[in-house]
Amino acid sequence: MKLHDFIILVDTKAKMSLKAEASRLYLSFLWWIIEPMLFVLAFYFVFSVLLKVRQEDFLIFLMCAKIPYMWFSKAVTSAAGSIVANRGIISQLDIPKILFPYAAIQVTVYKEIPVFLLLAALCVGYGYAPQVEWLWLIPLIVALYLLIAGFSLLCALLVCYADDVRMLINMLMLFLMFTSGIFFDISTIDAPLRDYLLLFNPLAFLCDAFRVIFMNKGMYDVEHLVWLMLFCTVFIGVFHMIYSHMSRTIAARVVNA
Repeated sequence: MKLHDFIILVDTKAKMSLKAEASRLYLSFLWWIIEPMLFVLAFYFVFSVLLKVRQEDFLIFLMCAKIPYMWFSKAVTSAAGSIVANRGIISQLDIPKILFPYAAIQVTVYKEIPVFLLLAALCVGYGYAPQVEWLWLIPLIVALYLLIAGFSLLCALLVCYADDVRMLINMLMLFLMFTSGIFFDISTIDAPLRDYLLLFNPLAFLCDAFRVIFMNKGMYDVEHLVWLMLFCTVFIGVFHMIYSHMSRTIAARVVNA
């Protein structure tokens, strides 16, 4: 299948899924914004009101990291079961199985666009005026997408062979939520541990980088970002070859499960 046709097919399937989901809900597309905001407000109430966390503009501080994390979490979780969920189509058509994780990711892309725009508007409302450095959000978003794609392809393949992997994914997402600097400033961690955290948890680096740019705190480590993007690109390329080589094996496994 040509790349252009593949992209169109992914986008079409994503839009169909969005319309089907919206038609089942009274508030339709408004849930794209309501859901993440409710999550953020719940954590804000716990940490700022109940636990009295002393952090300037804690709501924005929380949102700048929580929203990228939620994109990663929702995308990977939904993409993980995307191939198994489409066993009916797979049993009838010989199409690239890698289509389904990408379509699931594309659904979350459309959902996150208004959420990120709302985040930008709130930052402006809190006095963090847009600066030239905000253009560095573009490579950050690309890097986060690559990280999501790579992890989603891995998880979707594993779920085809062991549905128990979904439980491990949910546990991993919970672990990442508390170790990615969402509720605390990574810069407050001692140097050796902080360096290890940023190296082995790329989501922690990305969440901190979004916060640095949105709250006008300077600039993130561009070299770190470049290496992360290169690693994710190679990782994705490897899994494209794996999916291509194992296409019929995956289909047989899913259909006969």
